[in-house]
Parts: sequence; structure tokens; C-alpha cells
Amino acid sequence: MTLPKGFGSGGAGGSSSADVERMIGRRVENMTGMITISFIAAWLATFGGTAAGYFYYPWAYPTPSGHFAFIVLTIIEAIGYIFCVKVMEEGSNKNSNGLVAGVIGAVTVGTILIALLVGK
Repeated sequence: MTLPKGFGSGGAGGSSSADVERMIGRRVENMTGMITISFIAAWLATFGGTAAGYFYYPWAYPTPSGHFAFIVLTIIEAIGYIFCVKVMEEGSNKNSNGLVAGVIGAVTVGTILIALLVGK
């Protein structure tokens, strides 16, 4: 990893986690909450985008198509969320499996309820 001037071992190769921490000012292992909030916001934004089709443009965006798009995008977002959290915590003592499982479970239940009840 190439670090800005003044960080690292003077161009002799890799960088330590202390250098990266000094550079960004905060360890990424402590950002699980921010990534979780971002995932939930992205999921709500996905619903908001498909809701425009459900409620304002039903003639151009049929309900089954909207449900399919919402479900597929939710799956892609969930995979990205799990990937981000697991890569972020790699090599640390942090373990947020319960948080990830709870959030993914809640989003799954929400997605199923939305697919069953919205636009009918």
C-alpha cells in the first residue's frame, strides 16, 4: 500500500496498521456501526426507488418487476454489507457476528413483508 509522504517506513515497503491509523485518524475496526447504518440507509433508499414505481408510475413499472428489482438489489446490498464488515474486522479481536445476523435477519423480514404487502 502506498501511503502519503511522512507515513510508513520511508519507501522501504509495506505499511503497518499504526501508520494507516495515524493517516486516517481512526481504526476501521471501530466503524461497524457506521457501515451498518449505511447498509440500512441503502436498503431504505432501494425501497424508496422502487416505491416510486409502485405508487407513482404503476403503468410503467409493474409491481412484480418492482418486487424482483427490490429483492435482487437487497441481496446484492446484503452481500456487500457482510463483505465490508468481515474484511474490516479481519485480523482484529472484534466479533460482530450477532450484529450482522440481526441486521440481515431484520432486513430479510422487512423485504419479505414489503414484497407481500406493498403494491397489491
